[in-house]
Amino acid sequence: MAGDDEDYVYDEDSGEWMPASELASKRAAANAVEVRDAVGNLLADGDQVTLIKDLEVKGAGQTLKQGTLIKAIRLTGDPQEIDCKYPGIKGLVLRAEFVRKR
Repeated sequence: MAGDDEDYVYDEDSGEWMPASELASKRAAANAVEVRDAVGNLLADGDQVTLIKDLEVKGAGQTLKQGTLIKAIRLTGDPQEIDCKYPGIKGLVLRAEFVRKR
């Protein structure tokens, strides 16, 4: 049997003993946050998104126009915020309700 040398841990939720790696993946799945765009598409790290409306970027003194393509987003762990890179704007965080997956 594979994994005979693996440690078993007690899972208080289910009341069962299980391999430590299985419990870790179970807890990671439970803690995963689903981030959805304006039309309900599930977003993931590395996705490309398009803005669905003009957004004024505070502190940058510029406006991102509707239809602007944002490449390679990164999820933040917040169900409504995504971290983005855009030329000329450092630390851009957009709300998922203003983007659509491309």
